[in-house]
Amino acid sequence: MPPRHFLTADWRYLAMINYQVDPSQLRPRVPRGTELDLWNDRTFVSLVGFLFLKTRVLGIPVPFHRDFEEVNLRFYVRRRAAEGWRRGVVFIKEIVPRTAVALVARAVYGEKYVALPMRHRIDVPSGQAEKRGSVQYEWKFNGEWNGLRVEPVEVARATAPASEEEFITEHYWGYSTTASGTIEYGVEHPRWRVWRVATSAVEGDLAGLYGAECARWLEQTPSSAFLADGSPVVVRRGASWSSW
Repeated sequence: MPPRHFLTADWRYLAMINYQVDPSQLRPRVPRGTELDLWNDRTFVSLVGFLFLKTRVLGIPVPFHRDFEEVNLRFYVRRRAAEGWRRGVVFIKEIVPRTAVALVARAVYGEKYVALPMRHRIDVPSGQAEKRGSVQYEWKFNGEWNGLRVEPVEVARATAPASEEEFITEHYWGYSTTASGTIEYGVEHPRWRVWRVATSAVEGDLAGLYGAECARWLEQTPSSAFLADGSPVVVRRGASWSSW
């Protein structure tokens, strides 16, 4: 029997900025039992900002903790299971504006959450050719606002088969490393549509928040950027690697 639902929510307006990196720089971060997942022999990290809405933990809505922003820095791994490859993500750091959310995620999933003041702005194009939107997620670090921004255009569309967009969005497992080993948890959602992005930007004290190595990744020209529409999601309770 699969682990039961731990969290349900809507994830909406996922601004995804993606960078190609040398796999040797990520291998020390790969959780035991997994390996890097590549697309066309390329290895990626992504900075992702989105809205976390209608959140319920074990079916219960928590007052003042249902709707909030999240920004995460992540990369992509896979693990061979009985049914085939499980393709997942590893989070380097996740930012939320609620301390309680960060504490629960650390305790249950071993994730690297931090709590910082956050804000957002959402302006999505309705499809007119001349219309350009703006989606922005910001966090306050050391007294200054930092952020990521994308400018979507036209209309959202399905991801093309075998495309970079499909690779980035179609990972349905999470992996984290704890003192006792690797935790694996499932994430369920339908395929997302994406908007093409005309421009994207990441600004702020990236070295102070993420460290010098990660800052160098985020300061280079992105491989791609797009905005995903999102959907309701289900996050299952995590299972230790020892039970695989």
